[in-house]
Amino acid sequence: MKNLLIIGALIMASFSAYPQGGFKAGLNLGIPVGDLSDAYNLQFGADVAYMFGVADTFSVGPMLGYSNFFPEDSDVLDNVQFLPIAASGRFNLGSAFFLGADLGYGIGIDDDNDGGFYYRPQLGYDFGLIGLVASYSGVSMDGGSASSVNLGVEFGL
Repeated sequence: MKNLLIIGALIMASFSAYPQGGFKAGLNLGIPVGDLSDAYNLQFGADVAYMFGVADTFSVGPMLGYSNFFPEDSDVLDNVQFLPIAASGRFNLGSAFFLGADLGYGIGIDDDNDGGFYYRPQLGYDFGLIGLVASYSGVSMDGGSASSVNLGVEFGL
């Protein structure tokens, strides 16, 4: 029993020893590109993640998000919406810059949207509790994709 407590304490200490761990929430706006760029003019996204520091410069964790593509003409087209569920990874580049990626599945939540493979490479700058993030996000579906170039903010919670 004593050994289990010591091992548990060491594991918990290793997760909390790295500052990049913990809850993060983000908001972003994007410009649709690719298949949706002709009919859709704006993308809004929000996400929350819990990151576990696994090394001085690397963290991983689960991410849950929401993405909405707004059509140019809402009388003709409906919004395209996804609920991404992904694994998130982040590599700190030394100072405050970081590279990241989310990989998972984007569940389609509007009618006739089956969803697909979700991906989001990121480049960001961490100011402390707030970060600035540039990203490219996409959902690859049968017969096309829903992609956007995004700029957003991220908050450490």
